[in-house]
Amino acid sequence: MLATQIKTKLTTVRRILITFVIFLILSGITAFPVRTEIHFLVSIKDYFPPLIQNWIEQLNQSIKITPDIMLYGTDWLAFAHIVIAIAFIGPIKDPVKNSWVIQFGMIACLMVLPLAFICGPLRGIPLFHQLIDCSFGIIGFIPLYYCYKKIKSLENNQ
Repeated sequence: MLATQIKTKLTTVRRILITFVIFLILSGITAFPVRTEIHFLVSIKDYFPPLIQNWIEQLNQSIKITPDIMLYGTDWLAFAHIVIAIAFIGPIKDPVKNSWVIQFGMIACLMVLPLAFICGPLRGIPLFHQLIDCSFGIIGFIPLYYCYKKIKSLENNQ
């Protein structure tokens, strides 16, 4: 019975971490086509409330005047997401041995909040956008914390 419970916990942790990795990579690669994404948002901006329409237009104007060399920074943002996702291969293979990566991920998720609330106002980012950014940290933290608790339970069983 205990072996079945351990296997079930391991499978659950691995599935959650694989899903986390997929979403981390997807959120990263969306940083590559910034101009295309903004053009798409402009084409559908009328579906949004006026506050968001204005923000989309401001983003569009900013992207139009931004030289490609500056957008290279978003390429590195995407790369960082992919590299961080690769770090989670260890916990997928052996969650107990690599629980430190889960801790690292939880800390990184929590660090999104002060970054958004400190740098957001400095860069003129509206509060609603800062809250969206914070939601990524919170949403990322929840499955990692769940996995961490499961891993601690597995450690106690070993």
